[in-house]
Amino acid sequence: MKFQQNLLEYISNSLITVNETVSIAEGVTSGLIQFAFSQMPNTSLFYKGGITTYTLPEKVKFLNIDRIEGHENNCVTQNIADIMAVNVSKSFDTDWGIASTGYAIPTRNSGFKIFSFFSFSYKGEIILSKRIELHSKTQALDAQLYYTEFILGCFKSALNQILISH
Repeated sequence: MKFQQNLLEYISNSLITVNETVSIAEGVTSGLIQFAFSQMPNTSLFYKGGITTYTLPEKVKFLNIDRIEGHENNCVTQNIADIMAVNVSKSFDTDWGIASTGYAIPTRNSGFKIFSFFSFSYKGEIILSKRIELHSKTQALDAQLYYTEFILGCFKSALNQILISH
């Protein structure tokens, strides 16, 4: 698995330039975003860690997801992604929180669709929150890799906006 080196370097250099930190909460991407961050140059200067949670009890326990909302929606909503991003950032005491939740295979719970929600929190506020939908015949690993690359690309854009404002 290889992610675009220039993308990883841009994210690394940007976070170091603004002296900010990041943490990650994942479901559907199953650690791939964390893996990508581990491949970045000087990652220990800005990446504090992350958590991958798949089940409701773990999302409630570690990310403070509302049990009822999580149960009603299989923990896959835009709001849950937002809460995951904010709470992982609080837990790791980072400037940024990145979160993903969704489906890599079509299931009854997903309406037989493949989609993901992701969110970025910055200093405790959601600054980007989106849904990605893929063709229902997309292979699971391809879906997870696509989500990860897309999220990293969006994170690069979010960082660029912060750099411009500094």
